[in-house]
Amino acid sequence: MKKIGLVAVVVLVILSLSACVAGPNALEDTPGARMKPAGFLLGLWHGFISLFTFVISLFSKRVGVYEVYNSGGWYDFGFILGILMFYGGGGSGSCRARR
Repeated sequence: MKKIGLVAVVVLVILSLSACVAGPNALEDTPGARMKPAGFLLGLWHGFISLFTFVISLFSKRVGVYEVYNSGGWYDFGFILGILMFYGGGGSGSCRARR
């Protein structure tokens, strides 16, 4: 019973994260297109969910891993920082207990 609950939680987390992936790259003059380019916070979020976005992008042409319409360096910095945070780039492996 615990395994079913764990699978249900994992599926819910994946579905909720997939709702926030980078969308299709709309042209600026297209109705409904975002007026502001993606900034640091969206870059951070897109980097954090990059693994889920990559898997979804394999099966869907409407999902992109990287938001092309962005603010430049700050989006890139947030994207890389989000990737480092998600994949554990903090160097926690170097803090092993010594005996």
